Amino acid sequence: MDYRELLKEENDSVALRFELARDRVAEIFAETEGDTVCKDAGVCAYFHRTAAFLKDVYEVYDARDRKLSLAELEERNLLLYGDILPEHYAESFANPAYATKVLGEELGTMLCMVYGEIRGLICAAFECRVVYLTIFSELFISLYNALCDPEPDLAGMRDNIYWFYHDYSELFVEQQVEETVNPALTFAVDIVMESDLLAPDYLYAYGEYVGETERRTAAFLNTFSEEEIDTMARTYTEGYRKGFALAGIDLSKKKTVNIRYNLGFERMVKSAIRQFADMGLTPIIYRATPSKFIRSGMARIGYTSVSPNRQYDYDHKEDAAFYLDRAILNRRLEELTGFFEERKELAAGHAGPAVIEIFGEDKFEPVNCPQALSFDGAQQQLVTEQAVRAGAITNTYIPGDERSFTIIAYPVYTIGPAFEEIFAETVRINNLDYEKYAAMQQHLIDALDRGKSVHVTGKNGNYTDITVQLYPLRDPSQETCFENCVADVNIPVGEVFTSPVLQGTNGTLYVSQVYLNGLEFRDLFFTLEDGWVKDYGCSNFRTPEENRAYIEENILHHFDSLPLGEFAIGTNTTAYRMGRDYGIVDQLPILIAEKTGPHFAFGDTCYSHQEDMVTKNPDGKRIVARDNAHTLLRKEDPAKAYFNCHTDVTIPFAELDRIVVLDEKGEELDVLIENGRFVLPGTEALNEPLDR
Repeated sequence: MDYRELLKEENDSVALRFELARDRVAEIFAETEGDTVCKDAGVCAYFHRTAAFLKDVYEVYDARDRKLSLAELEERNLLLYGDILPEHYAESFANPAYATKVLGEELGTMLCMVYGEIRGLICAAFECRVVYLTIFSELFISLYNALCDPEPDLAGMRDNIYWFYHDYSELFVEQQVEETVNPALTFAVDIVMESDLLAPDYLYAYGEYVGETERRTAAFLNTFSEEEIDTMARTYTEGYRKGFALAGIDLSKKKTVNIRYNLGFERMVKSAIRQFADMGLTPIIYRATPSKFIRSGMARIGYTSVSPNRQYDYDHKEDAAFYLDRAILNRRLEELTGFFEERKELAAGHAGPAVIEIFGEDKFEPVNCPQALSFDGAQQQLVTEQAVRAGAITNTYIPGDERSFTIIAYPVYTIGPAFEEIFAETVRINNLDYEKYAAMQQHLIDALDRGKSVHVTGKNGNYTDITVQLYPLRDPSQETCFENCVADVNIPVGEVFTSPVLQGTNGTLYVSQVYLNGLEFRDLFFTLEDGWVKDYGCSNFRTPEENRAYIEENILHHFDSLPLGEFAIGTNTTAYRMGRDYGIVDQLPILIAEKTGPHFAFGDTCYSHQEDMVTKNPDGKRIVARDNAHTLLRKEDPAKAYFNCHTDVTIPFAELDRIVVLDEKGEELDVLIENGRFVLPGTEALNEPLDR
């Protein structure tokens, strides 16, 4: 059944309301054109521009079945997204600084947030979700009517917005669950499988912003043969299959796979869909939602394009602060449980995500906007509580020990003039001989398993000095602390990792520059005591307070502290060499960067929700270091055991001095790395890329 047919009953229920609302919006557009209704010229300008935007969105909905030329598609896309492009953002009502300057602090903050949400109606129009077009149009009308009143009631307007999100929470959460587990929602799948992917027109069918990155990526992949595309897809889908096999999870019991990608990769996605079908899996492909009611922060989870303006995203990342409270949180979590219960059979068949990431986008350094909404202390606690409890609910219906994932990454043209060479090298790295790496990594694991702890130090200005405690093995002949990670869930190959013991893990971690979740951190450091973050900072902003807030929000995710969930040694010196040769070390994604040196992850362990699974390394030894003192709380209250975040910080080989295995007395047993080079016998081949 066509996805529009699935929405028909829902759309029919609001058809009359929609027609009345769009007629009223047209009247508002006319009334505000000459500043004749509102007492304030700035207020008139806001409602006139927003009404004009809504009219453009309605026209998209009206033209949903009409064939447009490529030029018309490009023109429409620019019309819809032009207001937030960097060259226009300074005088956009989507900009909190401009909105508050023109409208005043209280009104400007309120209307800027609403306009940011209304901009999400672009997606609703393309997906034919008339309910969303209707309810947000009605909210817009109610705010206009309130401000045209002889005595505008700002408190009443705030109440209108609050109750809008409270009352429509059910609608938002139902869509979230449906998109997560229901393969009948085929909007994006239809685009991929039914479009002529050799013509660029299809890119505009999603309703996402289409920029040079999307156009050039699609054009570049169109130079590949079908065989080359199939090979790229095979690396990706086989990684997914291997993840299930290595974890001992029966993939044949699963029915659906969630595919995530950036626009432009549709040829690879189409091939992957066919390959997943051979495994018995149907694709679920959903959009990275624009609404801050569902999406927290700047993460874009789903199919997406490169943001037209990341400063806009940054300014609006905490818009939910306008209405978030305990009542809305509890209501949302109750509804999440209820809708998952209704869809528990579909949820049980969900196998997990298969992700295609991109890297090499233009660098972004955010500017703090004082006028932007931000969570207060109480709300930050609600945000973290929501993440933990929502994660526990999801895990109840899509158990972590019954699902897996895979992630692969490719560069985009903005990485530099050597883009095509870098792309080819990335493909090569994604297909390195995993058996060769598994053998060398086993030497590292054998040495590490002999130790009580590991001591890591930096050089060349890197003042890292940290000791990591290791899980004690009861039977070293049958057990191991470290996983021998090859190319399955995390492509490309090479790392060995463990869940460290928190007690006795102490010291300082430092890295001069790193990109995490698309954000740059300079001179980033963490001080750990018994495995928990006790102090932290960076040099991005002028004051220590701003720097701490930046880390607290984007790495600690509003927790007061996080434990060290993972310690790993990356072995992919080929990827490191690529980064150095092309000058893109600072642009490599975490997926690749974590393989280019030792890394430390804050938050959950790599075995989150899978602690009791039995998995083994290629040598047959059982991986036993899966818990830490905090995750053991899951046996009493799972909601207290997880943070639902995991952020890797990698020390590059150029800043790495030594990695040494210590015995229980703190004396050296084995030196793994000296002066940034592998020195343990059996690992010398890892230095070959470093020596080139």
